Amino acid sequence: MKRVNHSVTSEFVFLGLTNSWNIQLLLFLLSSVLYVATMMGNCLIIFTVASDPHLHSPMYFLLSNLSFIDIGISSATSPKMIYDLFKKNKVISFRGCIIQIFFVHAIGGVEMVLLIAMAFDRYVAICKPLHYLTMMSPQMCIFFLITAWVVGLMHSVIQLVFIVNLPLCGQLLDSFYCDLPQFIKLACLDTYRLELMVSISSGFMSVAFFFILIISYIVIIFTVLKHSSSGSYKALSTLSAHVTVVVLFFGPAIFFYTWPSSATHLDKFLALFDAVVTPFLNPVIYTLRNQEMKMAMRRVFRHLMGYRQIS
Repeated sequence: MKRVNHSVTSEFVFLGLTNSWNIQLLLFLLSSVLYVATMMGNCLIIFTVASDPHLHSPMYFLLSNLSFIDIGISSATSPKMIYDLFKKNKVISFRGCIIQIFFVHAIGGVEMVLLIAMAFDRYVAICKPLHYLTMMSPQMCIFFLITAWVVGLMHSVIQLVFIVNLPLCGQLLDSFYCDLPQFIKLACLDTYRLELMVSISSGFMSVAFFFILIISYIVIIFTVLKHSSSGSYKALSTLSAHVTVVVLFFGPAIFFYTWPSSATHLDKFLALFDAVVTPFLNPVIYTLRNQEMKMAMRRVFRHLMGYRQIS
């Protein structure tokens, strides 16, 4: 049966976002610009954090890893979507579809844990400042990073085990990239248990992590408000940036995976927002709301310009 599945369904056809040529052109221009800006913005954050000694701290270490993840999650979906916009047959192989699902969920799982780590970093910095260097040691940062990748990879692999050998009775995916809810709908059997598995593994995980983060930030904000000082505005500005990123990331994820069988017109819009817009907004939010990051970027830019003039 395994060989039959792969021979009968060797490829899938995306229905895409729209059939309107004008909207396709607009999406092509918008998606291309945002994808390039996402790559440049996140690479700039990684380069700035690595180059500037003032940013060699746990918060910016985690931020640079989040930027790396945003590059990955955008690259897993956007290039294929942009390439397919004007193609009549938007085709992806069975193997390519499975690989895309793997990367989307692995990288998504990593980002969830990194956002938890960033919330913990801010909690320690604001609520337990005297213990910050001990609790957020380099070893703890590496532990968070390893844990994030282990959780992300395990989360993705466990879900793929349930679907990779499904008997499939269709090839049309009502989306512009492969994901579990659309893939499961093509199965030739009752999908209730599989949809329940997606709701529990991805949906419950998203909801649980989201509420943990929101409660954590509420505690931190109350702590900041209790201790009014010159650093309160800076702390609140940083926290507001973190909360904005959390909402942008978890909002679509909760919608997709809590009710995986639902099919509404909002699905594709949120999928496009999650794949194209959110990875672009993350570096914008963290740089525009962070004076230290902007100053570091200016220092790096001046250093590069000075080095270029000397050479």
